[in-house]
Parts: sequence; structure tokens; C-alpha cells
Amino acid sequence: MSEPVLEFADASFAFGDVTILDDASVALEDGTFVALVGPNGSGKTTALELFAGLRSLDTGTVTRPATTGRTVAYLPQSPRFRPGFTVREVVAFYGSLVETEVDADAILSRVGLGGATDRRVDELSGGMTRLLGLAQALIGDPPVVVLDEPTSGLDPDIADHIFEAAASMAADGRLVLTTSHDLEAVSRYADRVLLIANGEFVLDGSPAALVEQAGAERLRDVFSATVAGSGRDAVDIDARTEGDSA
Repeated sequence: MSEPVLEFADASFAFGDVTILDDASVALEDGTFVALVGPNGSGKTTALELFAGLRSLDTGTVTRPATTGRTVAYLPQSPRFRPGFTVREVVAFYGSLVETEVDADAILSRVGLGGATDRRVDELSGGMTRLLGLAQALIGDPPVVVLDEPTSGLDPDIADHIFEAAASMAADGRLVLTTSHDLEAVSRYADRVLLIANGEFVLDGSPAALVEQAGAERLRDVFSATVAGSGRDAVDIDARTEGDSA
């Protein structure tokens, strides 16, 4: 098994008296596409921010890759880019901020935007904007890519394309960690599923293994039974902090 590249050890975090993580531990390996799922308000977005270093734990430790350069790429649910820039100019601009040479056209082709390099970002659809966010995440070749609901609100075809691109990024040796409410897509593309509820990672395993262990037919059935068993007492923390109820 690979060495963990991202790890929580006895991690705790709370907003006031509302607990998001309660002495939680988990280790994530490279070359893995991991989906973090959970009920609305369970703290998925906050957990991603803690993994990515955008927030700090109250207690416990988080371990990230010990490497120079860009170590963790974070893509928010609604990425925004400077109006007036073309797609290629966006990638070239962010590429100028890292130490390694960046082939903007190759990165854009990798995510499916090879035919839109000269399009202005304010003319992109929502799905194409997410794809540009994926391209930005590849700049500097970070070992960890963190995606917050990258397919939320998108049509099924573009959502599948984004999941395929994320899985391909993991197959290249990266750890790709995403949140998603699309459990059908998670079942098809993710290597590993973490279910967060009441401050804990209450399920952890491959989609197939979790379904088999529960004697269920679908991952959705496992999700529903586990959340119901946890009491589903999560509150809408992510809505308060991010403007949506992840």
C-alpha cells in the first residue's frame, strides 16, 4: 500500500458549540480517487478546507505532502476567473505563478477544453468553467487535488466528463478528494468513499465493498441507512460558511 499523502490524526474542529470533526482520524493515499459524502450540513466543505489548509484544526494534526512547490490544489464549488481573459490566458497566468514550466494547451486538452482555448471566460457555460477549474488545479502538478462539489448543478454528460477527468488525474498518481451528492457517479468512478456524520468518518471503503458489507443493492441505500442510524442531527454549517448546504 502507498504511504498516506494526506492524513488527519485525532482531528477536531467546531464552530462554537457545533462540532464538525470530533477526534477523527483518516489516512488517504496517492493514486486514489476519494469521495467524501454525507448529509447536508455534515461539514463536508469544511472538512475539505481543513484538508487543504484553508482552515486550521482546533486540536489534532493534519499531514500534507512534504514536497516543494504546489502541494494541494483546491477547486471551490463555484470557481471564478478574471473577465476578459481567454481560457488559454487564464492557464498561462496561473502557470506564471509556479516554478515549473506549464504547457497551457496540453493542460486544456487534458480536461476537454482544447477547442475552447481562445474563448473568453465570461462566455463559458457553467460546465466549461468547472473544467477550466480542473485545468487550473493541474498547474504545477500538485500531488493532491481537492474538489468541492465539482458537478453540482451540471447536466449528466458534463458531470460524467468531470468525474472521468478527476478519475484520470488520480490514475496518474495523484490523490483526488471530492465531495459529491451524486452517489451513482461516486459508485462508478470513486476508488474509496468516506461518509461523514456527527463529526466522524462513519464509513470508509470502496463503493463495491460498502454495498456488499451492508447487503444492499446500491450505495444510496447504504448512505440512507447509515445516516438514519446516526440520528441525522447535522446542521447546515456549510450553508452558513460557504453559501450552500454541502
